[in-house]
Amino acid sequence: QVFVFLFFVSLQALSPLGVTPAAARSSAAMSLYKFKEIQTVPNAKDFIDIVLSRVQRKTPTQVHPQFKITRIRSFYMRKVKYAQTTFNEKFTKILEDFPMIDDIHPFYADLCNVLYDRDHYKLALGQVNTVRGVVDTVAKDYCKLMKFADSPYKSKMLKRAALGRMCTAVKKLQSSLVYLEEVRQHLGRLPSINPNARTLLVTGYPNVGKSSFMNIVTNANVEVQAYAFTTKSLYVGHMDYDYLRWQVIDTPGILDHPLEDRNTIEMTAITALAHIQASVLFFVDISETCGFTLEQQVALFHSIKPLFKGKPLLVVLNKLDLRKVEDLSAAERELLNTICDGEGSTVKMMSTSCATKVGVDEVKIMGCDALLKRRLDHKVEGNKTDSIMNRVHVTSARAPATRPAFIPPTLQKQKEAKMDVDGEDSESEEEFMTEKELRDLNGGSGVYSTDYRKQWMLENEEWRYDAPPEIIDGMNVADYIDPDIEAKLAALEAEEDLLLRAFEMTPEQRAREAEWSVMAEQLTKVRRVIRHKRHTHHSRRDMGRKEPRKIRKSLAMVEDALRDLGRDPSLVRERALSKKTEKVRAKRRAYSLTPEAQAARSVSRSRSLKPSRESLSLHRPADKEKAGQLRAKAFKVMFRKSKIGMKGEADRHVPTKKPKHLYTGKRPKGTANHR
Repeated sequence: QVFVFLFFVSLQALSPLGVTPAAARSSAAMSLYKFKEIQTVPNAKDFIDIVLSRVQRKTPTQVHPQFKITRIRSFYMRKVKYAQTTFNEKFTKILEDFPMIDDIHPFYADLCNVLYDRDHYKLALGQVNTVRGVVDTVAKDYCKLMKFADSPYKSKMLKRAALGRMCTAVKKLQSSLVYLEEVRQHLGRLPSINPNARTLLVTGYPNVGKSSFMNIVTNANVEVQAYAFTTKSLYVGHMDYDYLRWQVIDTPGILDHPLEDRNTIEMTAITALAHIQASVLFFVDISETCGFTLEQQVALFHSIKPLFKGKPLLVVLNKLDLRKVEDLSAAERELLNTICDGEGSTVKMMSTSCATKVGVDEVKIMGCDALLKRRLDHKVEGNKTDSIMNRVHVTSARAPATRPAFIPPTLQKQKEAKMDVDGEDSESEEEFMTEKELRDLNGGSGVYSTDYRKQWMLENEEWRYDAPPEIIDGMNVADYIDPDIEAKLAALEAEEDLLLRAFEMTPEQRAREAEWSVMAEQLTKVRRVIRHKRHTHHSRRDMGRKEPRKIRKSLAMVEDALRDLGRDPSLVRERALSKKTEKVRAKRRAYSLTPEAQAARSVSRSRSLKPSRESLSLHRPADKEKAGQLRAKAFKVMFRKSKIGMKGEADRHVPTKKPKHLYTGKRPKGTANHR
């Protein structure tokens, strides 16, 4: 029996999460119901719009009276069959996604019954299944009638009637589809509880510290408030203990009244207690700050005690920070002792405080150990012992009381030979020191360097600490070292000194070298200027060509130039003075005229000039001003284009010889020679 017990322990450690094969199969079946992956259920109107729009998109849309009647019949029959197939796929998907109450774990089955009403749920799914059959029947009947239609009108009316009857049947599902969508949303919000995993189930009156305990032992963050029924549904947290994964379920508070008077929130806790094989932690508030007396809490324990049958039970006396167990009266202690009384009672009682976290770890450890022991006992008591014993060989031999160390014979002979040489005196034998001890003795890490050479196996001990040869390209560097290299290097340096003295420059050569240096600097400056001008010209080559500005020379400059050339500048001076005198006289004559004469003279001058196009075509001042603005704008655009090298109005334009819109696209039958 001891060996069978150990075998079950190893089986639990090797199996995933310590679950038996039967439980693993049940867990695998549970994984088929992924409540969060159920697709959205549309209402009746949206359902019809989805199917009919898909029929319109996925089937042909053009038919003509000139077609054969067989072709017209198949056109409309195809639409009816496609609509029937689409409805069938949608309804089948709904029936497959939603879990069947009779096929899932009893915990989820009762939870669905509490939350959604089992009968209403089954009726809704049954109506969906019935409508699916009605749609199939309608499509089958109207396809038969279409085979005898003798005109396009009759075929169209039969198709219309078939789709109309299908939509009418779906409209009657409105209430069921809305109910199933609400159920889907609620199922997606349910916690992922594995009924076969190792579980600690926390229960008790409202506001006794259940959620606080769960927040401490797990990573969950359940809301904790000072009023009752803060927790309105089941909450799940996870923790690790003994290298195993555990789940902790926090249940809503339960009140002490008959089962038929309990509401939906309390029934979720009752369902978890009834169907989940877990270690139950019943919390009792000994300070009575939860609003319920100690007598009421003990009465609740006795009321739901049948739900604890076959499960490890631990009564937790909470809120020690407000009232200690020693402060309880004799009557209250006697009342608490009634919990542990009874035939075959295995109830254990512990005290804790979630506020100060005193005793929380002890409660967790005791609850987990009790559940592990219960699961192992259940495996040993099962009917699989005989089949396992037939496959496992259990030896009857017992281990000896003294088990000396085993020394291999070869090593024993070496040890005896060494003892014969050195003698039996252990003091003469040198003490062996490890590398770690040598490192600590010689300065520690970073100072001591491990000697790897002392472990080398060499033919000659004199080779142990020889310098290793330097190898380059597969050749030993020592073979190419010249012993007279120092003398040769000294002779080479003396020869270089003689050559330097022979080529030492004279003062004239130094002066000439300085002149060449100055000229080289000047040439470098000139080249820099030329390079800069070339770069500037290259960067501005796209700008418009500009005429060089004419430099007006003064009379003195002209006279100096003529004197440099050996000419007489008197004639140039006389001519310049005579022209200046004429200009001055003409200006004086103009100023001496009367206003009437000046006006007559300006009119005659303006008549001799050619009138501008603007004055001939535009008469109003506003039009002339607008024309001036447009001219300035056009000039500005033209200047910008010429500056960046863009094509303008005056540039030569070569149109596309083969326009793309005339030479691309579908071609008629024949050759492409016309291209």
